[in-house]
Amino acid sequence: MNLVKEERHNLILETLMRHDSVQVSDLATLLEVSTVTIRKDLTELERASRLYRSHGKAILINPYINNRTINEKEKLARGEKDAIGQYAASLIDMDDSIIIASGTTVLALARAIRPNHRLTVISASLQVSDALAVNEDIEVVQLGGTVRTSSLSVVGRIAESPLSEFSCSKLFMGVDGIDLEFGITTTDIQEASLNRVMMRTAQKTIVLADSSKFRRRGFAKIANLTDVDMIITDNNIPDYIARQIEESGVELKIVPVKD
Repeated sequence: MNLVKEERHNLILETLMRHDSVQVSDLATLLEVSTVTIRKDLTELERASRLYRSHGKAILINPYINNRTINEKEKLARGEKDAIGQYAASLIDMDDSIIIASGTTVLALARAIRPNHRLTVISASLQVSDALAVNEDIEVVQLGGTVRTSSLSVVGRIAESPLSEFSCSKLFMGVDGIDLEFGITTTDIQEASLNRVMMRTAQKTIVLADSSKFRRRGFAKIANLTDVDMIITDNNIPDYIARQIEESGVELKIVPVKD
């Protein structure tokens, strides 16, 4: 093939755009060069923050999530989060008792809730409780515990303990990452623990996640993908990921987002 380095780099990135991750040996075969040459190319592309290397593979983006403040997160994918929140709000039934965890996507849900009936909400998020408390038809049960300054939500045993006394129909949960093999994750160990307790308290777990959360991993695992009943995301989710989620038996709802 006799490609110059710049051409190889472009072809590597184009291949990753189509396949998400590719083995070093497969790239060497595709570009008709040695694996040594491919590793040098990948090293340069990784230093330029164009891809991530892991266990003999090249991955288009670094799959590991950094912890950000809720104010930073709220600026990202606003249209997607609003659309997801609107659809999630439509799933709330008359006289429901629900749990809302933490995060900017479930905050969008809270802002979209306009019940014309009685609704009970258990909340881990101070911002969610604040958004819901103005509605007289919503009874808000704010969990106690240690407040995480980055998410303005509570965590810890004090937050977990009361949940054993409740039985709720639905849990609406935001996550930091969804990896088809590793599962659903967040950046905080205590938040992951609280989310697991919430899942045991609710009859149905609904994950709210914009399409940027897929192929990502937070530090702390919450659960396997198949422990979730439904995922609500936007129409920028890659087709192959959507297909694999549906094949796993998890209900997937894709909401349209205007450009």
